[in-house]
Amino acid sequence: MKIGIMQPYFFPYIGYFQLMNAVDEFVVYDNIEFTKKGWINRNRILANGKDSFITLPLKNDSDYLDVRDRYLANGWNSERVKMLNRIKESYRKSKQFDSVYPVIEKCILFDEFNLFNFILNSLNPIREYLEIQTDLIISSSIPVDYALKAEKKVIAICKARNANAYVNPIGGIQLYKKDEFKNQGINLHFLKTNDFEYKQFNDEFVPWLSIIDVMMFNAKEKIKEYLNSFYTLV
Repeated sequence: MKIGIMQPYFFPYIGYFQLMNAVDEFVVYDNIEFTKKGWINRNRILANGKDSFITLPLKNDSDYLDVRDRYLANGWNSERVKMLNRIKESYRKSKQFDSVYPVIEKCILFDEFNLFNFILNSLNPIREYLEIQTDLIISSSIPVDYALKAEKKVIAICKARNANAYVNPIGGIQLYKKDEFKNQGINLHFLKTNDFEYKQFNDEFVPWLSIIDVMMFNAKEKIKEYLNSFYTLV
């Protein structure tokens, strides 16, 4: 069985869903420290031909709390309306707007202020739209020692789930050693997304935006092709 493990990201780029689609189980960390300036509570969309951030506002709290202990700001109810208006204005002329916008709206209007629960909920409608069958597992439901670090923690999770293969984005190639995994009976693979372009109105292509952008400009069957547009290093 193949397993993937990632932080929860807000409307992540297509590589996140490629990884999800390439494994049998996809573990989402809830008991991991929130990181500023990452992709947990923000991503990029296309606005006037350029990339522009959409960000979940967070309640002021300790920088050392886990993702599951962070909450959206009290003003989120009004901020979400502004976010939806920005997305609508940016993509209302895209070919797939009528079928995709209700999916995005459903995610953003979800009545939840816990950061992890909100993001996890947003992953599911996207996964269903893309017809990805992979099960999502919350990390804290897996009984391992989360004081373990780096590859030791990953190996412990793999063993707890009876996985014999672990797939990681290519960025982890400097972090994990194949021999460490092989000694535990686990094959280590790295996934790298192929470069591809699609038409974004008549503007110069802006790559690696949120999955929102991919969905707005591409029919579902084309996105399914993109989900398999990667290669793995073994």
